[in-house]
Amino acid sequence: MIIVGLVLAALAALLHVYIFYMESVAWTAPRTRKTFGISAEGAEATKELAFNQGFYNLFLAIVAGVGIVLAPIVGGVGHALVLAGVGSMLAAALVLFVSSPRKRRAAVTQGAIPLLAVLALTFGLLLR
Repeated sequence: MIIVGLVLAALAALLHVYIFYMESVAWTAPRTRKTFGISAEGAEATKELAFNQGFYNLFLAIVAGVGIVLAPIVGGVGHALVLAGVGSMLAAALVLFVSSPRKRRAAVTQGAIPLLAVLALTFGLLLR
């Protein structure tokens, strides 16, 4: 079950790297604007905020990724980093879900894999 949790954490990290790309690199691109439901003017006005938010997503992915690499080497430290990364991803998705009813689908998309990773890794660690 731990391996399943680590694989899910890797998928969550990859998703957050993609979100980083959309928010920090391609924020004003038509496809990204369509994904986020924002006009060209709105994208331009929020470019700095999105840039910062994108790096937040990247850093969560990095924390999870470092944890995935360390988990087989040092166990507890790696598992803690993975849980910190995917747990923060899940918490951010929950905040989006609660605070923005129109973006609930995005929140579920953003939080489903981290939720599964947290559950699988937690159960795997408890059962070993």
